Amino acid sequence: MESSKHNKLRSCFYLCLFLTLVAADPQTESLLTLKSQLTDNSNSLKDWFIITPGVSDKVVACCSWSGVRCNQNSTSVVSLDLSSKNLAGSLSGKVFLVFTELLELNISDNSFSGEFPTEIFFNLTNLRSLDISRNNFSGRFPDGNGGGGSSLKNLILLDALSNSFSGPLPIHLSQLENLKVLNLAGSYFTGSIPSQYGSFKNLEFLHLGGNLLSGHIPQELGNLTTLTHMEIGYNSYEGVIPWQIGYMSELKYLDIAGANLSGFLPKHFSNLTKLESLFLFRNHLSREIPWELGQITSLVNLDLSDNHISGTIPESFSGLKNLRLLNLMYNEMSGTLPQVIAQLPSLDTLFIWNNYFSGSLPKSLGMNSKLRWVDVSTNSFEGEIPQGICSGGVLFKVILFSNNFTGTLSPSLSNCSTLVRIRLEDNSFSGVIPFSFSEIPDISYIDLSRNKLTGGIPLDISKATKLDYFNISNNPELGGKLPPQIWSAPRLQNFSASSCSISGSLPEFESCKAITVIELSNNNISGMLTPTVSTCGSLEKMDLAGNRMTGGIPERFAKLPHLRVLDLSHNNLSGSIPSDKVFQSMGKHAYEGNANLCGLPLKSCSAYSSKKLVSVLVACLVSILLMVVAALALYYIRQRSQGQWKMVSFAGLPHFTADDVLRSFGSPEPSEAVPASVSKAVLPTGITVIVRKIELQDKKKSVVLNFLTQMGNARHVNLVRLLGFCYNNHLVYVLYDNNLHTGTLAEKMRTKKKDWATKKRIITGVAKGLCFLHHECYPAIPHGDVKSSNILFDDDKIEPYLGEFGFKYMLHLNTADQMNDVIRAEQQKDIYNFGELILEILTNGKLMNAGGLMIQNKPKDVLLREVYTENEVGSSDFKQGEVKRVVEVALLCIRSDQSDRPCMEDALRLLSEAENRFK
Repeated sequence: MESSKHNKLRSCFYLCLFLTLVAADPQTESLLTLKSQLTDNSNSLKDWFIITPGVSDKVVACCSWSGVRCNQNSTSVVSLDLSSKNLAGSLSGKVFLVFTELLELNISDNSFSGEFPTEIFFNLTNLRSLDISRNNFSGRFPDGNGGGGSSLKNLILLDALSNSFSGPLPIHLSQLENLKVLNLAGSYFTGSIPSQYGSFKNLEFLHLGGNLLSGHIPQELGNLTTLTHMEIGYNSYEGVIPWQIGYMSELKYLDIAGANLSGFLPKHFSNLTKLESLFLFRNHLSREIPWELGQITSLVNLDLSDNHISGTIPESFSGLKNLRLLNLMYNEMSGTLPQVIAQLPSLDTLFIWNNYFSGSLPKSLGMNSKLRWVDVSTNSFEGEIPQGICSGGVLFKVILFSNNFTGTLSPSLSNCSTLVRIRLEDNSFSGVIPFSFSEIPDISYIDLSRNKLTGGIPLDISKATKLDYFNISNNPELGGKLPPQIWSAPRLQNFSASSCSISGSLPEFESCKAITVIELSNNNISGMLTPTVSTCGSLEKMDLAGNRMTGGIPERFAKLPHLRVLDLSHNNLSGSIPSDKVFQSMGKHAYEGNANLCGLPLKSCSAYSSKKLVSVLVACLVSILLMVVAALALYYIRQRSQGQWKMVSFAGLPHFTADDVLRSFGSPEPSEAVPASVSKAVLPTGITVIVRKIELQDKKKSVVLNFLTQMGNARHVNLVRLLGFCYNNHLVYVLYDNNLHTGTLAEKMRTKKKDWATKKRIITGVAKGLCFLHHECYPAIPHGDVKSSNILFDDDKIEPYLGEFGFKYMLHLNTADQMNDVIRAEQQKDIYNFGELILEILTNGKLMNAGGLMIQNKPKDVLLREVYTENEVGSSDFKQGEVKRVVEVALLCIRSDQSDRPCMEDALRLLSEAENRFK
C-alpha cells in the first residue's frame, strides 16, 4: 500500500516537472534541471517551482526563488547563491550555458563532487565572482585550453579553498587582469608555483597554502606590487625565501609557515613597510634574526617559532611599537630578554619557551602594555617575577616552568584577578602561596610543584569555582593542613600535594563529584579514612602512601566505580581489606607497611594459634631462609659481574626492590632471564608487570636513566603507567602497568564494529595522550610506535591508553648523538602514524598502514564515500560533516612531507573544532 502511494507521488512529481519545463523560460528551465540533478536532503530548494498554466493564475518567476537574484527588469539572473545549503552531487556545465548575464556564482560549503565543469569557467564571460570553496571537487582544475583564461576577463574573485583538486596549478589564471582574489588552498595541487603568477596586474589576495606544492618559490612573486595578503605555506618547497619578496610594497600579511624552507631571513624584508603579520614558523631557518627586521614598524604579529634560529633578540625591536605577538619558541636563541621588549606598548603575547635564554626578566615587563599571555618556560632564566607583570589587568596565562627563578610570588601575582592558567613548576620559588581564590574567579590550572614554598595551602581554595587542576607536590617545607572544604571545589579534578609536610586529618568528602585524582603521599596526615569518600564517583586514583593514617579501610571505598589506583602503603592502618576484586587487584604494594592490616592480597586475618598454622609457618620460614640464601648468592654473583643493582619506583606507584624484579625472572643470569625484549613477570608482591629489557652503553647510561625518570613522571589519563625500573652498569629492566585487561584496539576492531561516538572518543583520547607527550612534557617524549596494537583498554570504560610510549625513542637515545633531530623526527613519525590510525579506526580496520600513494592518490570524495559507508553515515546524516572533518585531519597527518603535517596540538584542536561545530 505504501509502495503504491509512493509510486503515485513520484509519477505526479515528474509529470509536474515535465509540464513546468515545457512552460518555463530557458533560465528557469535550467535551474529546475539543476535541482533535479542534485541531492537536497535539507530541502533547501523547496521554493524552486512554478505553477504551470491552467493550474493557477499566478506564475512564480525564478527571480523570487531563494538564492536567485535578477536584474532590475527581472529579465535575467545576475546572481546565484547556493552556499551552505547541504547540497550534493556532480554539476553539469550545460545547465549554466544560458546564464550569459551572471555576475556572481557562489556554491561554497556544500558537498559537490566530481570534476569542475569547464563550461562554468569558460562561458560565463560576465562573471565577476566565483566561489566554489569547501566542496569535494576533484581532478584537474580547468587549464584554460582554447583561450578560456581571457573569457573571464571580468573575474575579480576566484575562491576554490578546501577541495580535492590535483595536478599543477592553472597557469592561465595569470591572464586575468582584473583578478584581485585567488584562493586555491587546501587541495592536492602538485608541482611548483608557476613563475607566471608574478604577472598578475591587480591581485591583492593570494592563498596557495595546504597543498602538495614543491620546487623553489619563484622570485617573480616579488613583482606583485598590489598584493596585500599572501599565504603559500604548508607545502614542501626547496631552498630559501626569495629576497625579492621584499619588493611587495603593499604586503600586509605574509604566511610561509611549515614550508620546508632553509637559509635565513632576508634583510630585504625591511622594505615591507606596511607588513602587519609575518608567519615563518615550522621551517628550517637558521642564523640570527637580522637587525633590519626591527625597521618594519607596522608589524603586529611576528612568529618565527620552531626553526633553528640562533643569536639574540635584536635591540632594533625597540621600533616595533605595534607588535602584539612575539613568538620565538622552539629555537636555539640565547642571551637575555632585552629591556626593549618590555617597553613595547602593544605587546600582549610573548612566547620564547624552549631556547637557551638566561638572566633575569626585565623589571618593567608588563608595565608598558596589556600583557595577556607569557610563556618563557624551559630556559635558564633566574631572579624574580617582575612585580608589574600583571599591571595591564588582562594577564590570563603565566608559564614560567623549568627555569631557575627565585623569590616570592607576591606582589607580582597576588593581585592578578584575570589569571586562568599558572605553571611555575620546577623552579626555586619561596614564601607563601599568595592567592585569594575568591579574587581570581577564572583560574582553572595551577602547578607550583617542585619549588620551596611555605605557609600551607590557601584556606579558600574551595572558592575557586573553575579550578580543575592543582599541583603543589614536592614543596618539602609547605606544611599546614588540608583546607576543610577543599573537596567541594566544583570542578576540581586533579589535586596533587605529595611530599609537602602536610599534617592534620583528611577533610570530609562532600560534593566531590568531579575529582578524579588525589595524590597526598609522603606527608604527615593522620586520623582515619572517612567513609564519605564514596561520594567521589569519578575518583580514579587515590595515593595516601607514607602518612600516619589509622583505623580501618571503610567498606564504602569498594563502591567507587572508577577507582584504578589506590596506594595506602606505609601508614598505621588496621583491620581487614574490603573483599572486593578491585581492591585485591591493586597488589600487595598498595597496602604493605601497615603492620595490623590483613586480608587479601596481604596475610589472612584468621588466628595464628593452631598447630597446623605453626607448621606452615615453620615450613615458610625454611623456604624463606632458602630463598634468602639463594637471593644473596644471586646478588653477590650479579654484583661482581655487572655491578650493583638499583631500583627506581615512582611516587604514588607500587614500591618494588631490585631483588623483587630479579627473583621474578627465575634465572641467575638477567641477560638470559628475559630472552625477548618484552615479557611479563609476576613479582613476589603478587603484581603482574610488563618488562622491557634495554642494554646500556656506558656513554649514554645517564641519558637513558634520566629519560626513564622523565617517562615515569609523565602521568596522563591516556597513558599506560610506567611503574619503575631497575638497572646496573649494563642492563635496565623497565616495568610497565599490566592492569589493562580488555585487549588492544586492534583486537577490538577485529571482533566488533564500534559506533561513531566510541570511535570519536578513541581518536580524541589517543590525540590527547600524544599531545601531552609532545607538548606538555619537557623535553618532549615521542611515542615512537603509534599503532592499534599499542592502544589498550581497561575493564569497564572505552578510554584508550597509549602503551609502549617512549621505548623506541629510548633506543635512539642509547645510540644517537643529535638528540634534537631525533626528537623531531620521532614526533613527525608519531603524527604520521596517528593519521594512519584514524583511517584504520574509521574503516573498521580495513585501512591499516594507510599512508603513502594509495591514499595520497585517491580522490578525497572517493575516500569519504568509503568512510561514510563503513560508518553507516547517510547523505542526510548530521554526523557527515563531523566525519568529513576527522578524515581531513587524518589526511593532513599523513602528508608525505613532514612540514605539511600539523603538530599534535593543532591536530587535537582541529578534532575538537570538528566535534564542537557539528554538535
